[in-house]
This record gives sequence, structure tokens and C-alpha cells, in this order.
Amino acid sequence: MEPNGVLILDKDSGMTSHDCVFKLRKLFQTKKVGHTGTLDPEVTGILPICLGRATKLARFLTDEGKRYVAEVTIGTATMTEDAHGEVVERQVIHPDEFTPAQVDEALQRLTGTIEQIPPYYSAVKVNGKKLYEYARKGQTVERPRRMVEIHRLERTSELTFEEDVCRFRIEVDCGKGTYIRTLAVQVGELLGFPAHMSELRRTRSGAFEETDAVTLGTLQEMESIEERLEHVIPLEEVVKRWPSLTIAANRERYIRNGGKLNNVSLEFDLFTVYNEEGIPLALYRRQEGTTDATVEVMLAID
Repeated sequence: MEPNGVLILDKDSGMTSHDCVFKLRKLFQTKKVGHTGTLDPEVTGILPICLGRATKLARFLTDEGKRYVAEVTIGTATMTEDAHGEVVERQVIHPDEFTPAQVDEALQRLTGTIEQIPPYYSAVKVNGKKLYEYARKGQTVERPRRMVEIHRLERTSELTFEEDVCRFRIEVDCGKGTYIRTLAVQVGELLGFPAHMSELRRTRSGAFEETDAVTLGTLQEMESIEERLEHVIPLEEVVKRWPSLTIAANRERYIRNGGKLNNVSLEFDLFTVYNEEGIPLALYRRQEGTTDATVEVMLAID
């Protein structure tokens, strides 16, 4: 049976998102597999994987908010802004350098709409090349600034001073495009010291959480595709996350042909159109500044 839905993978450290896709293609015996937002190899946690017809939804799931838990280390800065890069700056941190209240104040200042400059070791493109391609050649280029949304940023541990550095853990709810590595560096800048992100785990992606997830190892231990399919959220369930509009039977063919909707009364920009039998036909988006909507993705099987 062709899988059509979303698998919530709990990604292990040491694997790229592409590695996960490659292995899942074999486990589900299908070429239609796509991830919904890259996780760096060392990062663990939630990675929604789209299978079959659900691959059409990947870009929408990628745009949804994320939650991370991370460890920030104050006292050393690295080339990659995480624990795996070459140390480029070091400063001894004493326990009286700053207080928990000062750390919390810095986190509060970084909550809301903030500006970030993506790390050199990232996949952001400049002049058609990824930043990490410049970095690997020792080349410098002006990096684009971007505005990102930090909905919540809280410290979740005490400050630990050891080995001439200070470490503490944070939890972040953020919008798309946020670099947690860069956020850790920004915390250090506000405190006046070099810093980097020393650990990272994604614990939520959109509406998907750790309780929904399964590891690759668990899937590999299963003896059949049918057993693995029990962990796939069906396409019909996934599209329920968006507002809905039901159309009359005499309008179904029009929708199946990708027709434009006029004078949509829904207040939402993105919504799923169903027929009277409750079958999802298409995902529509309202055109900015109008009450009309056009097809984003066709979902129905003709």
C-alpha cells in the first residue's frame, strides 16, 4: 500500500535530514519522501517526514513554528556558532561576571521580532552559492540580514560555572528561519562575552510533538511496511490542521479542475476545501487584499 501521510521522526545525532529521507525511502519502499525543514547532523529531535501525496504539503509544514531546547555556553565563540566548530574567541568567565537576572533580561530583550545574520556555516544562499561554500574556501561575503520571530525565550536551568565557562539551558518558541546558534551568540553579545550553542534538540514542529515521534531505529526493527505505516499520520488527518470549507456537489468538478474561489467568507488565509462526503479536494490560499482564493495544492485523487 502506497504511504500517504506524515511520519514524525525523532532524528538521531550524526545524521543529515537527507540521510533520514534516504533510509525511509527504503523502509517504506517509495521514492516520494521529503522532509520539512533541515536539522543539522548534530541536532536531534522532531523532523516531520512527508510520504506519498503528502509531499505536496512539505512547504506548508516547513513554515510552521518550532520549539527547541538548547544549551548556551558563555566564554567561547566558534566558527560555526555551535560546539563542533573551531574556537575563534575565548574569555575566562568567573561566577561574579553576571547574575541569573541579567541573563533573563538578555533573553527578554531577544524576545519578539529580532534581526539575525545567518552563520557562515549555513545553507543560506548569496549570489547563488550557499554560505558554507564560501566559508569552506575561506572566502568572505556580505551576509543577508533577516527578521525572525521569537515568541518565547526562557532559561530552564541554573547557571553552571565550570572549566572557565558558564552554561545554562533555554527553551525557545520561534518562527521559521530562526537560527538558534545565532541566538546563543546574541545572548552572549548582550552579556558582553563570546558564546556559542553547545547542544540543541527540536521538541515541536507545528502541531507535532515528541509524543508523536518514532526513531529510525524503532522503524528498522519492524518486520513489515504495514507495521511502520501505523506511525504515519494519514493525509486526511494532516490537512485537518487548517480551517475548512465545504463546497456543494455541483461545484466539485470545478474545484478538481483548480477553479478560483470568489468572495470567500472565511477569515483565514490558508484553508482546505472538502466535498460533501468529507474528502479533501484542495488547499487554497486567499489572495492578499481580496476575498478571492486560488489553489495552492490539489489533494484529491482523480
